[in-house]
Amino acid sequence: MNQTPSPLTDTFGRHHNYLRISLTERCNLRCSYCMPVDGVKLSPASHLMNAEEIYSIAKTFVKFGVDKIRLTGGEPLVRKDFPQILELLSTLNVELSITSNAVSIDRHIDLLKKSGVKTINISLDTLSAERFHTITFRDYFDRVYQNILKLIDEGFLVKINAVLMRGINDDEILDFIAFTKTHPIVFRFIEFMPFDGNQWKREKTVSYQEIMEQIQGKYSNDQIIRLQDAPNDTSKNYTIKGHQGTFAIISTVTHPFCDQCNRIRLTANGQLKNCLFSKKENDLLSALRSNQDIEPIIRQSISSKFAVRSGLDGPESFEDPKQHEQNRSMITIGG
Repeated sequence: MNQTPSPLTDTFGRHHNYLRISLTERCNLRCSYCMPVDGVKLSPASHLMNAEEIYSIAKTFVKFGVDKIRLTGGEPLVRKDFPQILELLSTLNVELSITSNAVSIDRHIDLLKKSGVKTINISLDTLSAERFHTITFRDYFDRVYQNILKLIDEGFLVKINAVLMRGINDDEILDFIAFTKTHPIVFRFIEFMPFDGNQWKREKTVSYQEIMEQIQGKYSNDQIIRLQDAPNDTSKNYTIKGHQGTFAIISTVTHPFCDQCNRIRLTANGQLKNCLFSKKENDLLSALRSNQDIEPIIRQSISSKFAVRSGLDGPESFEDPKQHEQNRSMITIGG
């Protein structure tokens, strides 16, 4: 007898065991690649998931096979009920992690430890205080930098995410690599991606090949060590011989990795996105509030997932800005 496939397995056989939950559309930074210069229209508070609703939906996903949950935003720590949300989710049998800008994360270190969070992704696009202000429109560099060092000292695995943008911070690639010499962190270079309102152009993207060319110009082949990527890893991982830390490249634009995708996203207002670039969303929150079974909605969303980047499988379609105008800005999707 044939068993009904899991609601989280798509028509290409990909099982989605990794749920990224955005807690808020708000942030205390204003990075232009994430938030449009003019800001975004925020969802009314009543349209956002509350703590119990986040837990209820997450529990359903765990029942179907999710074993990893990452909390994102916006900046998840700006939610006043973040401690309650984290405590609820920590009762589920999952690996919990968080993406933050680290502006206020020092206030939550004890809570993160108590809740079993071991890995923290920090968004940091420059090692220059002056440039940090240019990118984020805020003067929080010293605070963020010191909090990163504090997280390392407290024993967390820290991954630093840097979105590379030509003419903005692509001259810091070797500085980022040098940072891994004395710090046991993972520095991840992310190709600049198109979203509504972020004024993306292909020529602003610094490709995987260009990043490696800079690194190979500084270090010899026997110094650059290719590491084994984890299953379903979005990044190509390396280290420099003798360095405490590692570096990685996430090449969504030039070398997509959709064939092994295991990720799904839940927005702060309860919409399920089966792909970061999908224009279509499925409303789980309204169904939950009207006491409907959300399993059919989840199943329909996952089964309709395209093989590659929401159907934008060629460079011509993916690099056409009009294709992304109906998608959200990154800040309202969740990192």
